[in-house]
Amino acid sequence: MADTDADDDATPVETTEWDGGFSWIAYPDEDARRASHALTTDAGVWLVDPVDVDGLDAHFREAGDVAGVVVLQDRHTRDAAAVARRHDVAVSVPEGMALTREKLDADADPTGSALAGSAYEVHELRSDDEWEEAVLWNAERETLLVPETLGTLPAFRDGGDALGVHPAVEESPQELAEWDPDHVLVGHGTSIHEDATAALTAALGLD
Repeated sequence: MADTDADDDATPVETTEWDGGFSWIAYPDEDARRASHALTTDAGVWLVDPVDVDGLDAHFREAGDVAGVVVLQDRHTRDAAAVARRHDVAVSVPEGMALTREKLDADADPTGSALAGSAYEVHELRSDDEWEEAVLWNAERETLLVPETLGTLPAFRDGGDALGVHPAVEESPQELAEWDPDHVLVGHGTSIHEDATAALTAALGLD
C-alpha cells in the first residue's frame, strides 16, 4: 500500500474511463496527484506505474484479467511490486533502465519494443544518471502515455494550457511531436482526452 494518511477504506476517488482502459488517482488530495493507468489489450489489462489503494482490484475485474505491470520511470516504482505479486504477474521495465531496476522491489522482465500481446510500442525518452523514462504509443487507439515529462499539475502548465512540461526538464521534448494523439496519459494529474494533439502541440511550444 502506498504511504498515505488516507483512511483504510479509501477507494480510487478519481477514476476516469476512456476508450482503451481507465486511469486512476488513488489519493487525489496529494500534491503530486500520482496517476496510474490500466490499459486494455488483447493480452489482458496492463497496469502502468500503479499506486495501490483498497478497492482497486474491483476495478481491474471489471476491465479484465491483469496481464502485467510495467514501470516507465525510475521514480514511479510506486506499488508495482506489491500489485504484481497480488495478481501473480511479472513487473516489466524497458530494457536499459538500470536505475529503475535498482529502485524496484522485484525482479523485472524487459519489455522489448512493445508491451507483450498489445499494440503499445515502448520508446525511450530519457536515460541518464538522474532520470530514466520511456513512453508508450498505440497507433490504433492514438494514445500517448508520458509518465513524467508531461503533466497537468499547475507546476507543469504555462498559463491556461491544459498540459505542460515538467519544470525540471530544461529542453522541450520535441521528439514527442512525432505523434498526433487523441489521448495523452500522464503520471501526475488528470490525463487529456479532448483536443489532445492541440494540448501536446501547445505544451511543446509548437503552436
